[in-house]
Amino acid sequence: MKILDEFKAFAMRGNVIDLAVAVVIGGAFGKIVTSFVNDILMPPIGVLLGGLDFKEYAWEMIAAQGDKPAVMLNYGMFIQNVVDFLIVAAAIFLAIKGLNSLKKKEEAPAEAPPAPTKDQELLTEIRDLLKK
Repeated sequence: MKILDEFKAFAMRGNVIDLAVAVVIGGAFGKIVTSFVNDILMPPIGVLLGGLDFKEYAWEMIAAQGDKPAVMLNYGMFIQNVVDFLIVAAAIFLAIKGLNSLKKKEEAPAEAPPAPTKDQELLTEIRDLLKK
């Protein structure tokens, strides 16, 4: 029973629950970004580049033989995945930047005390000499 109690305490920590929520939301956000890139962003870019469809860009390394499919190097899909990554990275950057701007500005550190005057310095030296 002790292991079960330890697991329950571990699983119910705020950090673990926050991480689980972040993973679920991140997965859904990844699907949205993939759809945005594949269905909205890349088609106009392809049109601007003369009707290119990046999904179809591939290099056939080994031709198909009988029932064996061809071995392809799909660099067009790689380009789309790089665009996906850049969009996700930019979105996370902007979200973190926005959250940081919402946080209260840390209070400015208290001003340093003014420099002692010549009289105060002399009094301090006299006090230190009398202590000896």
